Amino acid sequence: MKNAPSDIRREAERLRSEIEHHNYCYYVLDKPEIGDADYDRLFDRLVELEKQHPELVTPDSPTQRVGAKPLEEFTAVRHSLPMLSLDKATSDAELAEWWKRTADGLGGEQFAVVAEPKLDGLAVELVYEDGRLVLGATRGDGETGEDVTQNLRTIRSIPLQLTSRRFQTFGRLRRIEARGEVYMEKAKFAELNRRLEDAGEEPFANPRNAAAGSLRQLDPRITASRPLQILLYGVGIVEGVRLTTYSEELQLLEDLGFRVVQPRRLCRSIEETAAFWNEMNAARESLPFEMDGVVLKVDRLDQQERLGVRSRSPRYSVAWKFAPRQATTVVRDIEVQVGRTGALTPVARLEPVQVGGVEISNATLHNQDEIDRKDIRVGDTVVVQRAGDVIPEVVSVVAERRTGRERKFTMPANCPVCGARAERPEGEVVARCINFACPAQVKGRIEHFACRGAMDIEGLGEKLVNQLVETGLVRSPADLYFLTKDQLAGLERMAEKSAQNLLDALEASKSRPLARCIFALGIRHVGEHVADVLAEAFGSLDALIEADEARLGATYEIGPTLARSIREFLANSENRAAIERLRQGGVQFPECGRAVSGPLPFAGKTFVFTGALTQFTREQAEAIVKERGGRAASSVSKKTDFVVAGEAAGSKLAKARELGVKVITEDDFRAMLGP
Repeated sequence: MKNAPSDIRREAERLRSEIEHHNYCYYVLDKPEIGDADYDRLFDRLVELEKQHPELVTPDSPTQRVGAKPLEEFTAVRHSLPMLSLDKATSDAELAEWWKRTADGLGGEQFAVVAEPKLDGLAVELVYEDGRLVLGATRGDGETGEDVTQNLRTIRSIPLQLTSRRFQTFGRLRRIEARGEVYMEKAKFAELNRRLEDAGEEPFANPRNAAAGSLRQLDPRITASRPLQILLYGVGIVEGVRLTTYSEELQLLEDLGFRVVQPRRLCRSIEETAAFWNEMNAARESLPFEMDGVVLKVDRLDQQERLGVRSRSPRYSVAWKFAPRQATTVVRDIEVQVGRTGALTPVARLEPVQVGGVEISNATLHNQDEIDRKDIRVGDTVVVQRAGDVIPEVVSVVAERRTGRERKFTMPANCPVCGARAERPEGEVVARCINFACPAQVKGRIEHFACRGAMDIEGLGEKLVNQLVETGLVRSPADLYFLTKDQLAGLERMAEKSAQNLLDALEASKSRPLARCIFALGIRHVGEHVADVLAEAFGSLDALIEADEARLGATYEIGPTLARSIREFLANSENRAAIERLRQGGVQFPECGRAVSGPLPFAGKTFVFTGALTQFTREQAEAIVKERGGRAASSVSKKTDFVVAGEAAGSKLAKARELGVKVITEDDFRAMLGP
């Protein structure tokens, strides 16, 4: 292949630079310098040159934003630093309590917070190395997300290459992990839904669902057709530039050409913070994007480090939520649903009403005690809201509108699905169907087993589960792995191709990671995070099955109630038989890491590693602690048992000495591990 002449190369470089500059002006600054026709001429000329000289095409060329082939599935990406969730404050009192805790955590030292809108979108991370975008991932569970680089490249306000005009100022910046929220503006969302409805497709429920659904398309061309935007709100790891405040993080992102969350304000008192919150609440409807509160972050990074983090959220930040949107409607009826654990849940069937742009026709009433406390009756006029602007709930009854025809509701003594007796265990508020073979529970267990966070069996939705159970083909999740193409093809709306697709999805699910397999079993109280904890602590399903209640309870984050629930589930002979049948069907329950059998020498102990380690990587050392039942924390507190200090240990070592926490060397830690 001939190399392009030097003048053609220079022209292509100039065009790329000009186009990215105009993208920045249009999509980031919202101040276009040229018209659409002029922009198209530049773009078309670059396309022409790259077509004539394919060797000129670069990964960061503006012409390469769209064009990647559709993926078969997203791959998992582990974040260098966890993308933590935020604690919430829903009242002035809760905000005052957080402020006091923060002040106490800093020993009374003065602090300021940056206040900014809490966008209602999908959190992502953009990784740049030497100025080039190399990875884009969703937040996922905070530890692990999905690689959506191809789709993020289609969002034109995301630079593919940090341009030299801005990047050269930070010549030492080798790597930056930029974090932000992908969202859809309200007006663009309305336009998209109109287009979908015109095409006979299902519209999205709200802008957040639209943004998440658009970004998680396997075909990037679909993502490119959706009006996605992004605002950056922070960084993960930054190599080559020293930052001392959160404000500097945001300024760095702006200087590098990113759209950064606006408006924001540096507040030095709770009164200044409240004033900003009030302004944002008043402007909520007029802003172009959905927001459900204000995020507060302590500005100084050294103070953030001293405050530290909990297992899932930082102590130096809080989301001060707005009051949920509310509306008034009528309770048409109260019905009882049966969940996969047998729990009987009363649900209010409502006169449809719009709440925050979403039509609400059902709302959970939780349990009989909650119905009695609020005195909710069939026929009542009630106030409903979307809790957290998402989950519909009945707030209160408008008693003055009662006519006398309203009916009180009482939970049935028997399961409405199978007729078996419903029991309410002592000390609990939820009644449960005791029939293990109850069809509602079977359906619920199978739907849970197949859901995205568990075995992720694509194509196995509610309607198909109903058919499989009602035709008698499936009576437990394990039966799924013994289905044949002929059996599936005989079902309603199931042709041979869709039957084969489901069989392929079942085959792919057999090798899901151990944590997801544990979550899929449906053990009461065991969510995705606890499943991760169990997989990491025990390493294999057999080790978990053999663990007694005492050993389970000694595992970090597993309390007595959880330990009892796990033990009871795994000791049950029917559940053991179900697990064995899953294995016979090909589910592998793969081992996770290097679990240590026998006693857990670090049970109940918390370690913090600081400085440069020479015998382990930081990740290896923390994994060893967790395998032995201990906890690896990122910050030092009075509850820390050991600080392992490597070379050039810094502020964490000083904090340990200040608090009187035991400091050991890496050799001491190695000796604790035994031979």
